[in-house]
Amino acid sequence: MLQLSIKYNAKNRTMRKFLLFYLLAIAFSLNATAQDKQGFKEIEDTSWKNIYRAIPIKENELVHTKLVANFDYEKAQLNGEVWLNLRPYLNATNTLSLDAKGMDIHQVGLMINNKITSLKYVYDGLIIKIQLNKTYKPSENYTVFIKYTAKPNEFKSKGSEAINDAKGLYFINPLGKDSSKPIQIWTQGETEGTSVWLPIIDKPNQKSTQEFQLTVPSKYVSLSNGLLTKQINNKNGTRVDIWKMDLPHAPYLFFLAVGDYSIIKDNYKGKEVSYYVEKEYEKEARQIYGKTPAMIAFFEELLGIDFPWAKYAQISGREYVSGAMENTTATMHNEMVLQDARELKDGNIWESTIAHELFHHWFGDYVTAESWSNITVNESFADYSQTLWLEHSNGKDAGEYENYTGLKYYLNSPADAEKDLVRFFYKDHEDVFDLVSYQKGGRVLNMLRHLVGDKAFFASLHTYLEDNKFGSGTAIKLKLAFEKVTGKDLNWFFNQWYFGSGHPYVRIEQKYLPTEKKVLIILQQNQLQNKIFTLPIGIDLYVAGQRNHYEVWNKNRIDSFYFDAVTQPDNVNIDNDKTLLWVKDESKTMNEYAFQYFHARNFEDRLEAINEAAENLTDAKAQAILKAALKDSFYVIRARAIQSYNPTTLDEETEGSFVQLANNDPSSEVREQAIDALAGTYNEDYVDLFTSLTKDSSYIVSGAALDALEKIDSSAALSIASNFSKQKIKKRLNTSVTAILAKYGDESIFDFIAKQFEILNDQSAEKFYMTVAFGQLLHKVNNPSKFKKGIDLIVKFRETIPQEYRSQTDTYFNSKVFGEILKAKKAIGQQELVDMVLAVIPKM
Repeated sequence: MLQLSIKYNAKNRTMRKFLLFYLLAIAFSLNATAQDKQGFKEIEDTSWKNIYRAIPIKENELVHTKLVANFDYEKAQLNGEVWLNLRPYLNATNTLSLDAKGMDIHQVGLMINNKITSLKYVYDGLIIKIQLNKTYKPSENYTVFIKYTAKPNEFKSKGSEAINDAKGLYFINPLGKDSSKPIQIWTQGETEGTSVWLPIIDKPNQKSTQEFQLTVPSKYVSLSNGLLTKQINNKNGTRVDIWKMDLPHAPYLFFLAVGDYSIIKDNYKGKEVSYYVEKEYEKEARQIYGKTPAMIAFFEELLGIDFPWAKYAQISGREYVSGAMENTTATMHNEMVLQDARELKDGNIWESTIAHELFHHWFGDYVTAESWSNITVNESFADYSQTLWLEHSNGKDAGEYENYTGLKYYLNSPADAEKDLVRFFYKDHEDVFDLVSYQKGGRVLNMLRHLVGDKAFFASLHTYLEDNKFGSGTAIKLKLAFEKVTGKDLNWFFNQWYFGSGHPYVRIEQKYLPTEKKVLIILQQNQLQNKIFTLPIGIDLYVAGQRNHYEVWNKNRIDSFYFDAVTQPDNVNIDNDKTLLWVKDESKTMNEYAFQYFHARNFEDRLEAINEAAENLTDAKAQAILKAALKDSFYVIRARAIQSYNPTTLDEETEGSFVQLANNDPSSEVREQAIDALAGTYNEDYVDLFTSLTKDSSYIVSGAALDALEKIDSSAALSIASNFSKQKIKKRLNTSVTAILAKYGDESIFDFIAKQFEILNDQSAEKFYMTVAFGQLLHKVNNPSKFKKGIDLIVKFRETIPQEYRSQTDTYFNSKVFGEILKAKKAIGQQELVDMVLAVIPKM
């Protein structure tokens, strides 16, 4: 499963891993005015810290699942009949317990000679406890039949960081009342949502083959696990689609979807690779998903294991509750995967997500975490696959940037330093889907790769998969595979990084000793925990035109190392490959940082030098770094270099470089940053340039140019924005148009802005940014019904944010949105509207 996130570089480029709202809230809270908290803070329940989360006990084991189902669109219900073939796991038993959440159970029986014999059962709304007809031995299979109705909209569920709802089965616009949305049905099983629509043993250490017979409207297509083996047309405008899955997989990976999609088919080694897209995006399907066969080939080569499943399909769903989900052979994506041709000119924001979900088909589907405590063996690998793929497809810098960004995400969340990667104590199983299981785990794998080397790393992954195929995986099993391949004791590594928490904080000091002709390096671990990390560290010394490489181990609170050096080193590069998961405190001169930039061996070396140069803009060496960085081969470095300058103090040469970059850089993100920088000069000579760039084919370039134009010619910008409002636009151009219309318009444009806001995906950055503009418009809306509608729309959006992030986002909403509206309405004495705002501001 993929958490939704926003990765910011030159623009809000990529939506991936962890929750979008968390990062945005942090970004906005830098400028938000915190409100005073009143009253007493509720006492936190910490009793869960004493509850051990054991691996689910196996009393019975699933073998095969057959479902016959149809859908009641009016009631948003599934009518099902399921045959579950099972056997006792270890000991003989005469009982069976099944997860079945919020259902109406009509019949429970046992299949004997193709006839159903009724069985006694007790159902409490969550679990069916069935009394079997006899005691079955582990060698005896039996088949239970259940007729039921699933009512997902009536079941109250809890989501997580990665999933903001958990009712399992979703009917989207089932009666077609919303003309802006298609009619769809789709499921989300992880963690234990399958049992909302299918009675099952809903645990990750269960595996089953399956057959789904789905009756669907003839005008729609369906998708499920495995192969579509047969279709039967009925006379009532429906069709039965029969999907068969011959290889066992976990119940949370069971999937079905129904809707109006076009199916675009590719092929890989004789297996179907298909893309289910809304018809509007049929022409873009291969631009969005078309690298999938190449990804399969790449991952097969790395792992030495062929793609193990019969087909691979990908589909998207409206109002999807997560980023994406690796349902076996049928990956589900958030609707943000759907990008039009103009969006794709800025690059496919979903490429790494596509890789992530595909890699799960080895790590997660083929070998599945035995329990949610061990989710790292699913999610950390999928997270790291993004680094592997981008390194392969886009180059070394792209892979390193991906790894660096994941590291920063984790480090920017101090509370996560307290969590073990493998956790047997947690409040709810949804809680393990976080920055530790994803970002930290991915960085731990990167360290492990560099520790043992590529050959041993991928050979170990091969061994782990082969030894546990179609079964369960744990961190212990992963350790055993690595030790089997490498012949090394890796207890220290796994104890430290998998079964321990936190990360080291290291103070680095270096001194040149001219008399001894040596360099002294002192490493001091300063983390607050009473814990010392064992760190293998690569060090590059650049002395007299030579690079000398050393490997050392930091195992103590303070370690000192001496290295020969005939003269003062030009640079000492500690953690030379930038693989360590740590926070370092290091002081260097600008001369050293300049040397580091011009002799850099990786992305982060250059980024460190640029960040230091940005803090010392008057230094000649800093200026040399930034000037060179504007021509760097990697777009992120070029964009960061532009951001480093103060637009109000640009010299003529640099300003000219920005003009060239704005017009000609191959990266839309770099062009956007150059435009933003030029906008900061408030130079009216750029009216023609900005006007011209509003016509650019890139949404982000066009939007940046419109924002820039508004700063120096607001009437021209308003005219252009008005014209754009009549077109279909997205991303920054959409937010720019909305902001300008809201700023300069009046109540007459309320309906347009409200509609734009309402139709945006609730999990998109675009909607979050548009909230301020919508709020600014409400300052000028005096009609009570329109005003209330606007407030209600913002509140509805706010309520989609999971509760665990509300402490950050409420500050933003209360100050930047509702707080500003409140001031405006109080100033003109509109008490009725003031009361509407006060009613939705929570007491802090």
